[in-house]
Amino acid sequence: MHVVATAGHVDHGKSTLVRALTGIEPDRWAEEHRRGLTLDLGYAWTTLPSGEQLAFVDVPGHQRFIGNMLAGLGPAPAVVFVVAADEGWREQSAEHLAAVDALGIRRGLLVVTRSDLADPVPVLADASERLAASSLGPGPAVAVSARTGQGLPELRAALDRLVALMPAPDRWGRVRLWVDRSFTIRGSGTVVTGTLGQGTVAVGEELEVAGRRVRVRGLQSLEQPRESVGAVARVALNLRGVAPEEVPRGVALTTPGAWRPTGIVDARLGGDQRPATVMLHVGTTAVEAHLRPLGEDTARLSFEVALPLVAGDRAILRDPGARRILGGALVLDADPPALARRGDAHRRGEALAAMTGRADLGTEVTRRGAMTRAHAEALGVTVPAQLPGSIVSQADWLVARPVLVAWAERLATAVRQQAASAPLDPSLPLAAARTAAGVADVALVALAADAAGLEVRDGRVWLPGVGGDLGPAEPALSAIERRLAAEPFAAPERGELDAGGLGPRELAAAERLGRVVRLPDEVVLLPDAPARAMRVLAALPQPFTLSEARQALGTTRRVAVPLLEHLDSRGWTRRVDGSHREVVRR
Repeated sequence: MHVVATAGHVDHGKSTLVRALTGIEPDRWAEEHRRGLTLDLGYAWTTLPSGEQLAFVDVPGHQRFIGNMLAGLGPAPAVVFVVAADEGWREQSAEHLAAVDALGIRRGLLVVTRSDLADPVPVLADASERLAASSLGPGPAVAVSARTGQGLPELRAALDRLVALMPAPDRWGRVRLWVDRSFTIRGSGTVVTGTLGQGTVAVGEELEVAGRRVRVRGLQSLEQPRESVGAVARVALNLRGVAPEEVPRGVALTTPGAWRPTGIVDARLGGDQRPATVMLHVGTTAVEAHLRPLGEDTARLSFEVALPLVAGDRAILRDPGARRILGGALVLDADPPALARRGDAHRRGEALAAMTGRADLGTEVTRRGAMTRAHAEALGVTVPAQLPGSIVSQADWLVARPVLVAWAERLATAVRQQAASAPLDPSLPLAAARTAAGVADVALVALAADAAGLEVRDGRVWLPGVGGDLGPAEPALSAIERRLAAEPFAAPERGELDAGGLGPRELAAAERLGRVVRLPDEVVLLPDAPARAMRVLAALPQPFTLSEARQALGTTRRVAVPLLEHLDSRGWTRRVDGSHREVVRR
C-alpha cells in the first residue's frame, strides 16, 4: 500500500476528488456533511490501474483547522495538491504549500479540479510554478472534473507513476506510528488509527506509548482484519488495557525500548521569524516549544512532552496566536549536550552549522566518548558490522579510540599510585578503577586496562607481574597455608599470627588475594574450608550438635562456633533447636 495526503484551499474539491477516485466518503462526521467541508481528517482508498493500493488522508482546508491539516500532512510521504480551476490560487493554497515545503515533502502531484467550470490552463501554469519553487520541485500536473469524470483516467495513471517513484518501505525497522484518531468501539474497546511509515505491527505484540506497554488486540488495514501489516499502510489498532483518552491524537506508538523520547532538540530552521514561543508540529502532534537561537539558522527547541524524535525528522513551526506557519525545522540532534558554561551556546551553534540532519556514528560516539549500541540505534544511527577504525567495541559499548587512550593513561597512573602507596593492597577494585580513570561504565574497565597493559584478576586491576606477595609476612602466611592444607580446621592462634607479622592489614590483603577466609574471633582458614566442612557434616547423622560437629572436624570450639555460624549465614546449615543443626539438602 501507498499513502498520500491531500492539500489545498478550503472548498476546492479535495474530498469530492477523493470520493470520485475511491467511491468512499472521506468526510465521515455528521457536522462535515451538514456544513459541506472537511473539519477533521478523512480516509479513503482505491486500487490503481497497476494493481497498487493507494490510501488518501484527506485534510481540512479551512484556516481555522490548520492544526488538523498539519496532523494529516505530517506523516504522509507524498501529497496530492488540489487547486480549483474556477478560483485559482488562494490564501490556504499558500498556507498548505508552506506546510508541504516546511516538511520537505519531495513527492507530489498537482491536480486542478473543476475544469468543467473554468479553463484549467492558467491555473495549471500558475500553480505549477509555485509548486516548483517548493520542496516538491517541478512535477506532474493533471486537470480533472470530479463531476463529469473528465481527466480521472489520466489522474489515476499519474498516481500510478507517483507511487512508482516512492522509495521501498522499511518493513523491518522499528515502529513509530503517530496516532491521528482514537475512539471506542463497543465490544472491542480502544481503537487508534494512523499511517504506518516504517516497521511492521502484528496482533499480539506489544508497543510502547507514553512510557507504558500496550498490547495489540486486533489489527485492520483498509477495513479488513489482518494478522500483521508492514509499512507503508493505513492501520487501525485495537489496543488492550488502555482508554482512548490515554492514547489521543499526537502520541506515538513505538517499538518498546527502541526510541529515546526527548524534550530537547537542536534544529535548523526555515523562515526568518523566530519568536521565543512557537507551536511545534511533528507527526500528528502539536506542542508548545521554547526557542533558543544558537546560530544564524539554528536553534534549540525545548518542550514539556517527550517525543520520539531522531536526527532528520522534519517539523513545522507555527505562530500560535496568528495561526500562521513560520517555517520548517530539521532536527539535527535529538540528544543534544547541555549548555551549562559560558560560551557553550556559541560553540554549539558553530557545531550545528556543519550538521546535515543525518546522524553519523563517528560523530555521536566521539562527542560522548562512549555509548551503547542501543543508544546509537535509538537515535537513528546505523551501527555497521565493520566499525570504523576510530571506534572500539566492547560487548554492547562503542568507544572513541582517543577516549580509550585517555582512560588507559589515567587508569595506569591510578594503579601505579595505589601500588606505591599501599604495597599490601597494590590493586584497585573495578568500581574504584572506573572512578579513578573516568570510564563510562564498569564493564569498560577491562577494555581500558588492556589498553594500558594492566591485568584484571578477581575483580581488581593490577600492574603486570604483581601478585599476592605480602612482603615480610609472606613466609609466615605460606607456612600457615601449608599446615591448613593438611589440617584444614587447625586455625592458627593470635600469637602465631602476630609472631609472623600477620596483623589486620596483612590478613585483609591476604583475604583480598583469595588466599584466606577470615571468620569472627580472629579465625583464619583457607578459602575452601567451608566447602570441606560441609562434606564432613553431611556425613553425620542429622541433626547434629556443636560437640559432634567439632569432633568430626577435628577442631576446637573456638573454630567450630564461628565456622558453623558462617555456614548458617550461607544457608548451607540451619538450626533445628537450641542445640542442634542440620545440613540443608538441595
